[in-house]
Amino acid sequence: MNRIYSILTTIALCGSIGACSSNKESNQKLADYVDLERFMGKWYVQGYTPTALDRNAWNPIERYELLDNGRIQTTYQFRKGGEDGKLKTYKPVGTVYDEESNAEWRMRFFGVINAAYYIVYVDPRYEFSIIGHPNKKYAWVMSRDREIAADVYRSLVKELEDRDYDLSNFVEAVR
Repeated sequence: MNRIYSILTTIALCGSIGACSSNKESNQKLADYVDLERFMGKWYVQGYTPTALDRNAWNPIERYELLDNGRIQTTYQFRKGGEDGKLKTYKPVGTVYDEESNAEWRMRFFGVINAAYYIVYVDPRYEFSIIGHPNKKYAWVMSRDREIAADVYRSLVKELEDRDYDLSNFVEAVR
């Protein structure tokens, strides 16, 4: 029953945010090129726009693993509400949609939902990244380290502001 509820929630979320976009052309500037092997591994979510699935996420972490078939196994994990909250884990599978830049993916949730996933920025050392969405209402700021300097965090959020992202619901992740 819980899985059915999750699928229905995701379908509703997909429709409400326009996540099921299928146009090949990005409506915004993405990272020029993403070296997939360097992008793989653990990323700490520093700031994000909560969705129905990850509202009140505590210590959210995203992990990427490049599979032999070229797809990307993703594990998004956090505790719901606090340090002692229930552990939540989602495992969407990514597919590179724009193979020239590797910056536009589609994430498949629960085997049925395809959501657009834009890597709008990754720094040259692959220590910081910004993930966006076509409607510019959803974004994630991530780093390789658990902690991020306040000025670096502010500059990454400023990058989203400069790109006209709606940050009215954007929150700093709690650790």
